[in-house]
Amino acid sequence: MSIQIRKATEKDSPFLAQMILLSSRAGKKDGIFDLIFGTNDQAVILPKIEALTKTTAKAHCNYNNFLVAEMDGKPVGTLCSYEPRISTKDAFVDALKEIGCEDSCEDALDVMKCCDFGLNNRTLMFDYMEELEGFIDIGVLKSLMTKSLLTARLKGYRIGQTLVEIGSLETIMFYKKLGFRVVEEKECELYKEKFGRAGQVLLEIDF
Repeated sequence: MSIQIRKATEKDSPFLAQMILLSSRAGKKDGIFDLIFGTNDQAVILPKIEALTKTTAKAHCNYNNFLVAEMDGKPVGTLCSYEPRISTKDAFVDALKEIGCEDSCEDALDVMKCCDFGLNNRTLMFDYMEELEGFIDIGVLKSLMTKSLLTARLKGYRIGQTLVEIGSLETIMFYKKLGFRVVEEKECELYKEKFGRAGQVLLEIDF
């Protein structure tokens, strides 16, 4: 079975919501969206994340930023790439306002700020690299990253970065296999309090 990579469309939003939630939890009970929406009930969270992918505010989780991997016409994986100068934290707040969640996101934004690395606007950020269970280790994520880096290079980017939680050893190792290197690590008591993880690691790749 061959892996096909394509740009996401609005019709992919339900699948993107699943992958975003899965990726944000990273093996934990709760992730950033559980904190934002005040529940870990997927029946409540998934429609809200789906709405976030379709807002006019160009948040990082907008469907336009995603690639989708397909096998036999079925979506099996995702990768998001976005420009920090466009998909800012303010844009994310605007997107939350659009879906009526403005008042419930202060705690989550405080957590996001505590691991702020002061990202370079000239880099391309990668996020939500995820695949369905049953499709692991067959090249889905590598195909997504290869396609994304090619597209980024054509746009003039030469540096890509991603954030991974401290302690996510398998994910960090996978990024290293793709050519990423650890640049910086930040520990945060608030992050540890909310998620049980010490903080985040910034990884970078030149291409």
